[in-house]
Amino acid sequence: MKQMKLIRVLTIAGSDSCGGAGIQADLKTITALGGFGMSVITAVTAQNTSGVQGICRVPPAFVKKQFESVVTDIGVDAVKTGMLGSAEILKAVAGVLRRYNIKKIVVDPVMAAKGGKALIRGRAREALIAELIPLAFVVTPNVPEAELLSGIRINSQSGMKEAAQVIHGLGAKNVVIKGGHLPGDAIDILYDGIRFHKFSSVRINKKDVHGTGCIFSSAIATLLARGKSVPAAVKGAKDYVTRAIRTSQRAGSGYRLATLLLPRLSVK
Repeated sequence: MKQMKLIRVLTIAGSDSCGGAGIQADLKTITALGGFGMSVITAVTAQNTSGVQGICRVPPAFVKKQFESVVTDIGVDAVKTGMLGSAEILKAVAGVLRRYNIKKIVVDPVMAAKGGKALIRGRAREALIAELIPLAFVVTPNVPEAELLSGIRINSQSGMKEAAQVIHGLGAKNVVIKGGHLPGDAIDILYDGIRFHKFSSVRINKKDVHGTGCIFSSAIATLLARGKSVPAAVKGAKDYVTRAIRTSQRAGSGYRLATLLLPRLSVK
């Protein structure tokens, strides 16, 4: 029997103790889409569906050590970055990505929360723009993040397109702006430096689902690792996250958890 090729996908992000976002959501998504998930943890959080009760950042040198341990032994076919948090961690991650010439890099910038609140500022934002965005094969900002990166106020698809062009000018090869913050159907815009691609789905009336950005970016990384083109990977990821939103459940007293679960294995 021919052995299947291992699809190696690495997520570099924070740990979410309730399992709805971050490393946990990434690994579930990677596995569900046929990849072998590996992780570099940048922070450990104490959180539940009501919010974050505490956060402990991993020292940049140890983030780097985790990354090098994986890449020098198992190797990677694609990398997804999520919450990095500090300028020092951003620079450490970017240094390893450059050193090992990793090409399929999906950057979820994690700059702003669903409500638009800024999550990184100052030196961290500068490092994201200077160090990581230029390495991105695909970058996936939501509307508030795209506004922060481009300096453009976005309230329409034309604004999304204008911002995507500015962000592409920062060095990212492909820019996907997620339009979930805008009214109407959920429309995402992909700009590849030449043309725009539009991906649309009917809006699901569940605004409080946790971890959708993590799921979307890790799905893109996994599908790219499997050999899909960028438009096909974005479409597949959008379909996947749409189903996850549709089947999300209220597990605690706060936000919903995406619950697109793997089929259960029959164990005798």
